[in-house]
Amino acid sequence: MPIHTRLTVAPHAASDAEFLAVPFGGDLDAAVELPIPLPALLAHYQVKGDAGEVLEIPVAQGDGVRRILLYGVGDSSAKDLRKAGAALTGRAKGRPSLTVLLPPEGDVAPLVEAALLAAYTFTIGEIKTKSVAEIVFAGGDAGAVRRGEATARATSVARDLVNTPASIKTPGWLAAQAVEIGASAGLGVRVDTELTGFGGIRAVGQGSVNPPCLVEMSYEPASYDRHVVLVGKGITFDSGGLSIKTSEGMKTMKTDMAGGAAIIAAMGALPEFNARVRVTGLIACAENAFSGSAQRPSDVIVQYGGRTVEILNTDAEGRLVMADALAYADAELDPDALVDIATLTGAAKIALGTGIAALYANDEALAAQLLAASERTGDRLWRMPLIDDYVGDLDSDVADLANVDKRMTGAAGSVAAALFLREFTGKRPWAHLDIAGPARAEKGATGFGVRLLLDWLSP
Repeated sequence: MPIHTRLTVAPHAASDAEFLAVPFGGDLDAAVELPIPLPALLAHYQVKGDAGEVLEIPVAQGDGVRRILLYGVGDSSAKDLRKAGAALTGRAKGRPSLTVLLPPEGDVAPLVEAALLAAYTFTIGEIKTKSVAEIVFAGGDAGAVRRGEATARATSVARDLVNTPASIKTPGWLAAQAVEIGASAGLGVRVDTELTGFGGIRAVGQGSVNPPCLVEMSYEPASYDRHVVLVGKGITFDSGGLSIKTSEGMKTMKTDMAGGAAIIAAMGALPEFNARVRVTGLIACAENAFSGSAQRPSDVIVQYGGRTVEILNTDAEGRLVMADALAYADAELDPDALVDIATLTGAAKIALGTGIAALYANDEALAAQLLAASERTGDRLWRMPLIDDYVGDLDSDVADLANVDKRMTGAAGSVAAALFLREFTGKRPWAHLDIAGPARAEKGATGFGVRLLLDWLSP
């Protein structure tokens, strides 16, 4: 597993734990005897109890030293609890064990989730950075602890998929991971390699020696009252095709399947969350390469369902594979709602930076639900406008649509991409998450979207 840290749940904190973390205001006297009264220590160090604040107190333990970590949780909001959990794991880096006495009240799942995710590492070969080997959570609600662990594990699965190099991560490899994860979770998984009618996926993948495919994952609980289809972009490497990117622009393009990874990981975790909604996950997988067989600017393709699209820029490939999957969902799966997630446009990153994803939606209730889940989970969204005045920019002289603004100005690029996708949703309740900014961090993949989707789909 990408999180190498073991998790243990104990009813009480071990009195001999080498690293023992206790929240400010927690029952420290029951866990350890301090050489100086606690109020005097807090006053001396001017402790405020802010989220992420950690005061380390060394105390004698036989011939050695044990460390007491007093930690702040701020206002105990989910955001502050995550900050506290990450800070504790950082302090215990390289240690064999950390015992965390959890706050006695409130939902501790965010703290557990963040503590485990802070221990995430991804290295091919020898692991150079070792986190704490084990975290023991004492006290708190055991169910909340397990929920935090399940969320962290699912998020780390997405990170692992995204961080895997494209030399390994072909469309077929990504599909195989979905099959394995789905089988472990008891899901139905189907991989379509024939792609009859899927002109967008076939066109994007035709320039690569690694053939494209469409993955369909199915979660169906015993009872449910709605059916949601999730659509993810699974471009395992994006060179830009014949509209080639710069060398610098390609360096992060193994991560261009982050939306698909989020769906694979979330689908695999749904049974653990007892989600009472039927969910179908579609991951459109392809490698956008350049070769003699690659699609060309000026080509016209036929998307699923018959709409024709003029290709003006082969680097706007994500919307082509997503359009096929959306049109298929509308025509064949009869969903109550469609949600797609993709690293779709650099314009979204320019507009909102690396901390927030762009949300587009044609349904107010669906948008409100996703925004609420965003606030709860920390996968932040910002509602963006679907400006109908810009639809005409996607007109083509030879096809139903062009895949980019025919004037090639690049203006409102994220809006234009969302408007393009909307054309294939059949006017069903639909939301589009452009995660080009927050899917990637300096140290690798973030797993953005997994927590959001699990929260939205769970009771």
